[in-house]
Amino acid sequence: MTAGRSARVLSPAAPAPAASAALTVQARDLPLDSHVHTDLSPDSDAPIDAYASQAVERDIAEIAITDHVDFGPGMPAYGFTSFDERERVVRDAAERWAPHGLAIRFGVEISYERGHEADIREHLARNAYDYVIGSVHVFSHSPYHAERVAAWTAGRPLAEVVAPYFDEVLAAIRSGLFDTLGHLDFVKRYLVPHVTTAQLAAAPELYEPLLVALVETGTALEVNTSGLRQPPAETYPAGPIVERFAVLGGTAVTAGSDSHRTGSFTSGLEAGYGVVAAAGLGQLAFRRGGSRVGVALPDRFRTRGGVTGAYT
Repeated sequence: MTAGRSARVLSPAAPAPAASAALTVQARDLPLDSHVHTDLSPDSDAPIDAYASQAVERDIAEIAITDHVDFGPGMPAYGFTSFDERERVVRDAAERWAPHGLAIRFGVEISYERGHEADIREHLARNAYDYVIGSVHVFSHSPYHAERVAAWTAGRPLAEVVAPYFDEVLAAIRSGLFDTLGHLDFVKRYLVPHVTTAQLAAAPELYEPLLVALVETGTALEVNTSGLRQPPAETYPAGPIVERFAVLGGTAVTAGSDSHRTGSFTSGLEAGYGVVAAAGLGQLAFRRGGSRVGVALPDRFRTRGGVTGAYT
């Protein structure tokens, strides 16, 4: 265990009022939550067994433990724990809970920064995960940090406001390093209320290069439901962006709650599956250490008209 394990940073996770309806239905009978954080992440206090017991109780068949790994010194998860410790904890839990009918996968969420791409590539070449999410986060040096986001957004056109974040997302996708691009427009969390979700929705062309890159690289798009309990009160990304992804030929999509607390496990995931189904997609794209597989949506989603079962 590294010294960083004692430096835990916890943040509020209260749902935004507009999202409350989507969060009141406790997710049950779902095949997969592909984005879950435990106390092996610096911003989580959730033991892995607490998630597992909820999953068994509520017929959640499979979960991916995707604790944070950062490569920039000074970043929250830099040196927080080791690969070996994370793998041991997750593999041991998987063995304990398999007799109860729960599959637990050893995943990771890597914070992508172009300056550390070589380090990320070397790490992934040396260490085997079942499933890898690449995400762009907002750290203290970012223009979107709470101390400077108001000044950053003031008087700037929207394209210029989102450019630093979206440019980094595009580089993450084009790197080809990740199974899934996590929370594509997570920057919304920090932009609201300086930039509204309605303003972003009115500029879908800003998303187009990202969606095209996802299709061309075969990287899966995540429907991340943490936005439903945060100020944007919508998924990252929202439904129309997922629908546009499908129109462009995208078929690889997944859904995750991005839970950091036991109380937010699978939070909003029922709504997230609905976003996938509304885009006409009938299964989730996932990897369990080998080739990508398809995880079929439950029938209650697949009967919502026009869903397909294929992905690439």
